[in-house]
Amino acid sequence: MRQKIFQKKNFPFLLLIPMFLFLGILYLANGKDTRAFHSLTDSLLHEELDENTLNLHYTFADPKEFGFEDYTVSLPVYSKAETDSTYEKQRIYLDNLHKIHPANLSDTDENTYYLLENQLSHSLCGLPFFYYDEPLSPSSGMQSQLPVLLAEYTFRSVGDVEDYLKLLDQTDEYFASLLVFETEKKAAGLLQSDLSLSKVRTQCDTILCKEDLDAGTHFLQTTFEERLQILKDQNLITDKELQKYREENNRLLRYVMLPAYEQLSDGLFLLMNDDSSLPEGLCHKPQGREYYEWLTKSLTGSERSMEEIKAMLYTRFDKSYRLLSQALNNNPTSSMMWMQAITEDTFPLHSPEEMLLDLQTRIQKDFPDLPEGNAGFTVKEVADSLSPYCAPAFYLTPPLDDTDTNVIYINKSEEKSGLELYTTLAHEGYPGHLYQSVYSNRLFLKENADPARALLSYPGFQEGYALYVEFLSYDYAADLAGENGNPDLAYGYEVEKYNRDMQLCLLAFLDVSIHYDGATPEEIYKVLCSIGITDYATAENVYTYITEEPANYLKYYIGYLEIENLKEEAAKLWGENYSDLNFHLFLMENGPADFTYLREKLHNG
Repeated sequence: MRQKIFQKKNFPFLLLIPMFLFLGILYLANGKDTRAFHSLTDSLLHEELDENTLNLHYTFADPKEFGFEDYTVSLPVYSKAETDSTYEKQRIYLDNLHKIHPANLSDTDENTYYLLENQLSHSLCGLPFFYYDEPLSPSSGMQSQLPVLLAEYTFRSVGDVEDYLKLLDQTDEYFASLLVFETEKKAAGLLQSDLSLSKVRTQCDTILCKEDLDAGTHFLQTTFEERLQILKDQNLITDKELQKYREENNRLLRYVMLPAYEQLSDGLFLLMNDDSSLPEGLCHKPQGREYYEWLTKSLTGSERSMEEIKAMLYTRFDKSYRLLSQALNNNPTSSMMWMQAITEDTFPLHSPEEMLLDLQTRIQKDFPDLPEGNAGFTVKEVADSLSPYCAPAFYLTPPLDDTDTNVIYINKSEEKSGLELYTTLAHEGYPGHLYQSVYSNRLFLKENADPARALLSYPGFQEGYALYVEFLSYDYAADLAGENGNPDLAYGYEVEKYNRDMQLCLLAFLDVSIHYDGATPEEIYKVLCSIGITDYATAENVYTYITEEPANYLKYYIGYLEIENLKEEAAKLWGENYSDLNFHLFLMENGPADFTYLREKLHNG
């Protein structure tokens, strides 16, 4: 009996000794890995942002809150030696990341670990394709993007004004370094075509011109004064300081930035080969197909092979064509209703603000509420000097810690109105980019996610999601038309939705055909003729744009199809628990991310 009592009293005690040892060792291991992970991500964050003030400003509204107490104001001037060093550092980061056991991290850090590992690995795979990159693309190059970023550079303090002026003072070095890069691209046989270079030169000659600067009417002058006036109204600067900053801005625009554009234009002219032929797809360049595959994965976030992507596009085009045909055949007046829906000014709402407010209300049944409530927005028009080179509309992603300052630009030269404007604003605003960006940023802050997550880029998720909700907005528009006593318009909106789906699918297919299969302008023309586009100049413009922006259509459309596939999988997995609201909540809580990660989250939680 004593023996039994002794055993009962001491057996648990004997177990506690190794249990405490195990828990202690586990705690130390977890703590060590957590410290190592945060040390690595902090180092990576500073590596990326310490010498790129523009990115720093657009990533954090208050850099000091994220450990950026002291930084050198600078634009990331290109140099081959610095680029090689960056790749070597990425290898070291990846090696050190692999020394950390992700299972010992918190759930939030573990998620960041896997996403960071994937991006570092993929980035290093792109090393052989360095000179295939094109920072001076005619449609999205820095010659047109930099002025927009400068115009929207928020002044929250006097320090921001001084940082801004220091950035302006470096634009000559920045553009000079881009010219060096283009010169090296030519030596590697990868310079863009004369046709494309000519477009870039035209932008350099018109985006910043002496006449506008002398008149004081250039948008980089007017927007600068508007931002200064806000600081003055807040008593952060005096009239004398405002005048001082205005004069310095004018001086830098005239004597630094204007010559920088002129010298870039002249330098590109000297690189041209006096060749008027159209550009060719990437498959005609050494390693062009391999680069296109790498680029497609980078932009779409999809791991599918090119053959799988082709199959997806074939299947989707067939489905979209059948839906469009059925919609047109179901009603004898469908063609008339379709034309009325897209050509007449019959849309119930007219201003962008009205449309965004309507969308805010209409999405409530299908989308989770934003953390902390709806976010404010401002709609602005693209400056006249930039309108020929800008998208029809775009949204500027806000800093992680400032989600109430949201700007949507409308390009008035595109003359969007009615249904087209409504669906565009759904793409850019609610429930598109604005909604998704604000939701993600607020959730990251709430969960105290590692700030390095803000460095990770997922254009396939972001643009695919925005296209996905753009298509949903056609249904919202149909509801709106019905509520205003015009069900015929609602039917026309449905037809237009299928038509746009089919068009974008075709453009994505042409992207692959040109860059992976080597389709010629004549072959592209024949394809477009089969769907009623018989103007050769239009076909040539489509061909040229796709050659200048490889995989751009895939970024949107493959991202959209991946989200559609996830939606179908969620419906099967969740059964009766499925709803669009729950699926959209899943996207918001787990994105932005690549689709392999999202699919694993969907199946394994």
